[in-house]
Amino acid sequence: MTMQLDEKLEGMYQDVLKRNAGEVEFHQAVREVLESLGPVMVKHPEYMERKIIERICEPERQIIFRVPWQDDKGRVHINRGFRVEFNSALGPYKGGLRFHPSVYLGIIKFLGFEQIFKNSLTGMPIGGGKGGSDFDPKGKSDDEVMRFCQSFMTELYRHLGEHTDVPAGDIGVGGREIGYMFGQYKRITNRYEAGVLTGKGLNWGGSLVRPEATGYGATFFINEALKVRKDTFDGKTCLVSGSGNVAIYTIEKIHQLGGKCVACSDSNGVIYHEKGLDLNLIKQLKEVERRRIQDYTQYHKDAKYIANGNIWEIPCQVAMPSATQNEINGKDAKLLVKNGCIAVGEGANMPTTPEGVKVFLDAKIAYGPGKAANAGGVATSALEMQQNASRDSWTFDFTEKKLESIMVGIHNNCYTTAEEYGAPGNYVLGANICGFIKVADAMVAHGLI
Repeated sequence: MTMQLDEKLEGMYQDVLKRNAGEVEFHQAVREVLESLGPVMVKHPEYMERKIIERICEPERQIIFRVPWQDDKGRVHINRGFRVEFNSALGPYKGGLRFHPSVYLGIIKFLGFEQIFKNSLTGMPIGGGKGGSDFDPKGKSDDEVMRFCQSFMTELYRHLGEHTDVPAGDIGVGGREIGYMFGQYKRITNRYEAGVLTGKGLNWGGSLVRPEATGYGATFFINEALKVRKDTFDGKTCLVSGSGNVAIYTIEKIHQLGGKCVACSDSNGVIYHEKGLDLNLIKQLKEVERRRIQDYTQYHKDAKYIANGNIWEIPCQVAMPSATQNEINGKDAKLLVKNGCIAVGEGANMPTTPEGVKVFLDAKIAYGPGKAANAGGVATSALEMQQNASRDSWTFDFTEKKLESIMVGIHNNCYTTAEEYGAPGNYVLGANICGFIKVADAMVAHGLI
């Protein structure tokens, strides 16, 4: 089902498999980028000579450490912490921290690798990195989360700095966790270095629009992709998987643009509300009370909860996967297309398997891959860094307009690059090539490092 790799690139890919045994998500992310790069190597032989691809696939630094902490009953727990500082050709490492039991080195490397190109596409001066832990914040008290975050930062702080590495949140890491980590960083370093973490609280250096940024950005991207096809969100039935930060603000922006979201989900199941989701209720359940999505039906008797359901079985015109990696497989993708889906915008990182991606590309629907469509989050993190550097804070409207213009720029660059390389409308190819060339040129300019 996977595309043939160019012969020279196949050798490089086999090398990545050998050097990074068992890291399947990382292998998938590398292969997906390499599949687009054949024509680039022909046009730029200097990339081959300088071994740019081999260097990009090898992180500059990988940090793994022990995180001991105590729960409320005084019992000791040991987790593992990670930070992969992947590529700093364009600026300090930038990328989130994920706290989830599934976290291991392969997932952090896949996310960090994607982040290099995503950050490049934003046009902002930021490199790529990612981190996290196999700690699960779900069901833990605030005090337990605080003790874990403090222990985590006690090791990680020595690798961070506003000109070195600037983490943000990801799955399992929201405003609460960022606050605890920032407090510990400040305490250890004796510096109020606001630019060292992004996703901070608004009254201590955070940026307006940061919570909304990934969801809004993905929706702006698909809005542009629909415009190119002389279409809009108006009146479209939409599905948004997940019910975390990305999903909530994707739903919000789709509603503002005239679309109707009828379903969302969490790790237990799917909620389907034919007349349109009640966003205020979802925010209350998820952001305030930290409850499960099935409780939605207590307030809306006409909504349906499907335990362990598959959201992609519901007919729609626009699908926005906003939960986690590999949530749409080939079968799901075929079903979406058959049911009339014309656009897919990835709010999550790599939510579609290679088989699913091929279905979307073959069907020639407007398919926005994560590294382009969900770059709004990191773009707004970079805007937060700008505000911190100038000791400034911007209004919501001003920041949202900046975000929208970045997303329009990303869409246009991907679109024109795809055309230039003979694959009009293929945003996967456009995003991979456009993101790669910028990083590759910077690496050539910096010499062999």
